[in-house]
Amino acid sequence: MNARWISPDQKRRQRRNRRLLFIGVVACLVIVSAAFFVVRHDETAEPLLAEAETVAVLSTQPPVAEVEPAPVVPDNIVTRDIQPGDNLSAIFDSIPVAQPILHQVLAADESLLALDVLHPGNRLTFTLDETTRELVAMELFIHPGKQVVYRKVDDKTFEYEEIVNPGIWDRQLIIGEINGSFYLSAMKSGLSEQETANVADLFRSKVDFARDMRAGDLFQVVRKQQFVDGQFTGQSLIEGVRIYNQDQVYTGFLFEDGNYYDLKGESLASAFRRYPFSGNYRITSSFNPRRKHPITGRITPHNGVDFGMSTGTPVLATGDGVVTRVVNHPYAGKYIEIQHSGQYVTRYLHLSRSLVHRGQKVKRGQQIAKSGNTGRSTGPHLHFELRVSGRPVNPIKAKIPMAAAIPKAKRQIFDEQVATVLGLMETTEVHQIAKSEVATDSTL
Repeated sequence: MNARWISPDQKRRQRRNRRLLFIGVVACLVIVSAAFFVVRHDETAEPLLAEAETVAVLSTQPPVAEVEPAPVVPDNIVTRDIQPGDNLSAIFDSIPVAQPILHQVLAADESLLALDVLHPGNRLTFTLDETTRELVAMELFIHPGKQVVYRKVDDKTFEYEEIVNPGIWDRQLIIGEINGSFYLSAMKSGLSEQETANVADLFRSKVDFARDMRAGDLFQVVRKQQFVDGQFTGQSLIEGVRIYNQDQVYTGFLFEDGNYYDLKGESLASAFRRYPFSGNYRITSSFNPRRKHPITGRITPHNGVDFGMSTGTPVLATGDGVVTRVVNHPYAGKYIEIQHSGQYVTRYLHLSRSLVHRGQKVKRGQQIAKSGNTGRSTGPHLHFELRVSGRPVNPIKAKIPMAAAIPKAKRQIFDEQVATVLGLMETTEVHQIAKSEVATDSTL
């Protein structure tokens, strides 16, 4: 067979077609490659962009503060915050601590009696032996300025230590106007319920606060409050009071003896008795913070004076006041506590019978009980205590208001203290208003 003859023109067309085909293939490859690159770029760009945005957002967040872990409390330390209705026996059972140990702690507390009345806000912290789980120490937190620690001495005995932090006493002026009752007006001004009651009690023989006070009457109270490490302990002290009642002005100022006097130096309360009985009875045990206890033989404070007397002897209140405790204690026996005006508290222990009740007002010389031999006692006697500003003092030698006025030898000191309080009162607008309204400034 002969080969097909191809003309020169046909050969030129064939070569042109092959070049066009090649160019077309190359162009297709270029387009496909470009498309593939674009797709890959879009797929990788989105996560990269998202990642960049995430980093940007995170960089604007505030740094996370490091949280300090809560302190780890050892399992041999147990704390109980006192709630309304709590009692010591139930608290010991909840730890648990055996009742005989409770009695050992109460025996140590006999001369202090801090555990007899627990209030909401108090706290008990128990430290147990890590092995035996027996109580080795207990702390009573009363307020930031006062704690009592009870420590085990041996298998039968505990002892206590009072920890007192005086802190800082800040003086403040409270002013108010009668609008409604004195009680509500005083509370609205910033006085506490107890402070309001104290003010009313100071002037109870001069002012009937329910009948005599009128709307628009004014009052000023200078008080000091105790702070420990910037925290209010709940303790306060009234230094001075001035009441503008219609056309009368009543004043009261605390003196160094714990009693309140008016501007003339006359006592707002009746004088105290030195002894809580009539007649003469010998002292069988004196006030002695380092006394050796006659039964246990250990050194334990004797915060009062014992008078030997037969059971049933009348016991008298040494001053006007309000009964704050009537208790039957396993070691102090039947006892009574009385809060007097100012900073005074008296206690009467080992009684056979109480003739008053808690909350009752009593007068100086009033019979409040009969002596006895109750509690831990070696024989019939009366244990009498006097506390000033919460601290026990010797009732036989303490400086107490025995007279109805400031002694002449102390008058200059009293006048200087009064001037300080009055200087604070008289800079206030209340004083200026009251001074212009009172027709007769007859200070009683």
